[in-house]
Amino acid sequence: MRPCALGLKIQANGPQKAQPNAILEKVFTAITKHPDEKRLEGLSKQLDWDVRTIQRWFRHRRNQEKPSTLTRFCESMWRFTFYLYVFTYGVRFLKKTPWLWNTRECWYNYPYQPLTADLHYYYIVELSFYLSLLFSQFTDIRRKDFLIMFVHHLATISLITFSYVNNMARVGTLVMCLHDAADVLMEAAKMANYAKCQRLCNLIFVMFAMVFISSRLGVYPIWILNTTLFESWEIVGPYPSWWVFNVLLLLLLVLHSFWSYLIVKIACRAISRGKVSKDDRSDIESSSDEEDLTPSAQKLHNSSTNGTNGTNGYLSGPPCRDEH
Repeated sequence: MRPCALGLKIQANGPQKAQPNAILEKVFTAITKHPDEKRLEGLSKQLDWDVRTIQRWFRHRRNQEKPSTLTRFCESMWRFTFYLYVFTYGVRFLKKTPWLWNTRECWYNYPYQPLTADLHYYYIVELSFYLSLLFSQFTDIRRKDFLIMFVHHLATISLITFSYVNNMARVGTLVMCLHDAADVLMEAAKMANYAKCQRLCNLIFVMFAMVFISSRLGVYPIWILNTTLFESWEIVGPYPSWWVFNVLLLLLLVLHSFWSYLIVKIACRAISRGKVSKDDRSDIESSSDEEDLTPSAQKLHNSSTNGTNGTNGYLSGPPCRDEH
């Protein structure tokens, strides 16, 4: 991953660093990374700095701990490689199965359906990957949609495990393959953005948006939910685990709707600006974050200079959407 990134001349540069200051560094490391208004005012008097400058210092200091563009590219490339492999494997596996062409086959002779080695391998690989995503959330960059992604990973892991235990693996393979289709394009768009290939990023993002919305809000409810809700009811009838399985699938549909809204929002912004813009889930704080001061802090700021509008060094080339 790294040699490829270096070959594309992606530098290991991170966000703008905060200027050294022993007092602020001590507060940052020993007390809080997010000082409140009262502490900001106290530090302002102690250092003879205006509140906005101190806010900016803490923002830069927090961003300083974020990974570099090189690290982000390598992470996206690893995910792209996985999604491409598992999606290709899923397509090759499913095209040989009868339930790809006729979803009613998912329920004939249920639950006495054989679990083949290929199907078992497909499940284990997908489950391992999503478990790694779940646990890495607590060690990676904390994003604005941390809770949404946490719920998504839990729902996905629960669905994979639940469908495997209850031998609903046939319909489970359809769900997994359908979801992997858009993820390949998502990571490809992010890599193009990190490599500063803006036109390529824009093109792949448009493809990603079309595939994501059509597959998650079109194919998913019409093809997947139709067979899990109606065809299964007709062939095997409802039973306790049937309700749990379909509730989890409907929860995924809600999450799909939320992400589709974010994608449309980014697309509208891209049209107005001429390029794919900042990811709404970005972990790097923008220069406008935390600068909406409270009245008392604003008064303190107005009494000092207003010419310190720095940026964090990452806004010139923010990523397309990270992570599905």
